[in-house]
Amino acid sequence: MDFALTQEQRQIRDMVAEFVDDEVVPRAAEIDETDEFPADLIEEMAELGLMGMPIPEEYGGAGLDYHAYPEALVEISRGSGGLGTIVAAHVSLACNMVYEFGDEAQCEAYLVPMAEGEEIGAFALSEPGAGSDVPAMETTAERSGDTYTIDGGKLWISNGSVADTVVVFAKTDPEAGGKGISSFVVRPEEDEGFHVEGTEHKLGDKGCPTAELRFDGMEIPADRRLGEEGAGFVQALKTLNGGRITIAARSIGLAQAALDDALEYAQDREQFDQPISDFQAIQHKLADMDTKINAARYLMHAAADKKMRGDRYVKEAAQAKLYASEMAREVCNEAVQIHGGYGYTKDFAVERYYRDAKLNEIYEGTSEVLRNTVADQLLG
Repeated sequence: MDFALTQEQRQIRDMVAEFVDDEVVPRAAEIDETDEFPADLIEEMAELGLMGMPIPEEYGGAGLDYHAYPEALVEISRGSGGLGTIVAAHVSLACNMVYEFGDEAQCEAYLVPMAEGEEIGAFALSEPGAGSDVPAMETTAERSGDTYTIDGGKLWISNGSVADTVVVFAKTDPEAGGKGISSFVVRPEEDEGFHVEGTEHKLGDKGCPTAELRFDGMEIPADRRLGEEGAGFVQALKTLNGGRITIAARSIGLAQAALDDALEYAQDREQFDQPISDFQAIQHKLADMDTKINAARYLMHAAADKKMRGDRYVKEAAQAKLYASEMAREVCNEAVQIHGGYGYTKDFAVERYYRDAKLNEIYEGTSEVLRNTVADQLLG
């Protein structure tokens, strides 16, 4: 396996890095402070083709492969963890659900505007009593003729309050458990009965609204269903499997930002008449941080390589997300430690990286669930 980026992949990465340095990094602290959705940055990213990166060009995307796309997301997340989540939830979850499981008419109607960045997508799977335990969901979709009536609610939905298209999972056969779940395209502005109950005040991941949604007798046309009835649980698992590669990318981006800041600070900060980077204890921290980031990047590309080859990559994606997410927390923690007391203040960005990094161990598969996934794959 050769994970050296091609010239085109490097150009894409460098283009995104330049945009992030010029437009995102100067705004990151403000986004974190206000927790406002950065609509203007999303518009600029759409113009650069970043809101549909792996989606084929015929559906409005950029047609990037799964080495270039995660590398671009590394750079976006390096600038802002919240912006990284906005893009990952929109592209890897919402767009990919329609692309993978929608028919041609659905792709034209819903995928194209999302991939072009004209509309924002969300992926509504989790519920108050159904996080890791997806089959425990209580949202239902009852069919009557050419319509479905959806009742229930969703929680922890990234982009949920700003989305133009929401992929909603509901039970069409409540007695069938996971085999009774189906997925639907919901249009908040069109569908009566769609309600945003509010957004969460979170530890980090600011700028990406995390919404609670409610559906009260919401009627939608039957042609909004993605794929066959009862296929929703398998669709969700396949989509989340690919999404884990991009959460690994978000983790790497945050960790890289923390290492970059720690390197600069360690060489500037003097104690006992010398830069603290001269002390072996600090050098070892920096060496371990860089080593862990590189290891996570290789795991990410190993999973991406299998995905692109069409091979089974459940274990690889779980390992990439598991290792990278825990690595990011560890690296960001060390960056705070290197900054000392300053690292615990908002005067330095490392405290933001630290808060943003924790989320990676929770969403799109907790570390505990991913360890179960890896063990299941090992044990057959």
